[in-house]
Amino acid sequence: FERRQNSMWDRKELKAKGKAAFQRNYWKCVIVALILTALIGGGAASGRGSAQNATPEETALAEELQKAPREVLVALMGAMAGVSRIGAAVKLLVFNPLQVGCKHFFVVNSDNPAELSELKRGFQSNYGRVVVGMFLRDLFIGLGMVLFIVPGVILAYSYRMAPYILAESPDVDGMEALRRSKQMMNGHKWNTFLLDLSFFGWYFLAAATLGAVNALWTGPYTEATGAELYKTLKNA
Repeated sequence: FERRQNSMWDRKELKAKGKAAFQRNYWKCVIVALILTALIGGGAASGRGSAQNATPEETALAEELQKAPREVLVALMGAMAGVSRIGAAVKLLVFNPLQVGCKHFFVVNSDNPAELSELKRGFQSNYGRVVVGMFLRDLFIGLGMVLFIVPGVILAYSYRMAPYILAESPDVDGMEALRRSKQMMNGHKWNTFLLDLSFFGWYFLAAATLGAVNALWTGPYTEATGAELYKTLKNA
């Protein structure tokens, strides 16, 4: 992260604004934050683990598959690859634009209580640019994570504002949205990391309550604060 300190915005002030905004429209913010949690976290559960953690039934199934004819194995592998491609397509064409709509909802909600209809923002006239922009964002962050963990984290912070930009600027293409996000976050990545870190207590409490606190408070609180950060950086 950059070492240059920037006092243009204050963490406590952003959090206070975010809290006030989501409390004015509590249940709709909870619903949208739950959708975001499902969209972002859904892709993480793609497997059950290694063979060491396999159940007896899974072990027996694996043994039977090893005895199966080659044609059957090829067909099964093809089916699994097809499911994987379908999942990737759904994320690309549905989940990512919906994520953009969720981010837009919290930006609108910052000024006045927003309606759930704001979620369709990512599917409107700039749908193609949203799809490409979010794909490029995920691609670059993923490549950064594969190469080294630190560059991946830095890229995630650099491109953090891309969904907001794609929602608010229909005429901006994917690469331009990433460039603008990187420019907006220049000099602010470290402070944004500290902003995220300031929610650690709420994250811990959310884990201790099996996600209940996250669903009813932490999720909408952090998303509303993120929208306030976007507005602050946009107007800087």
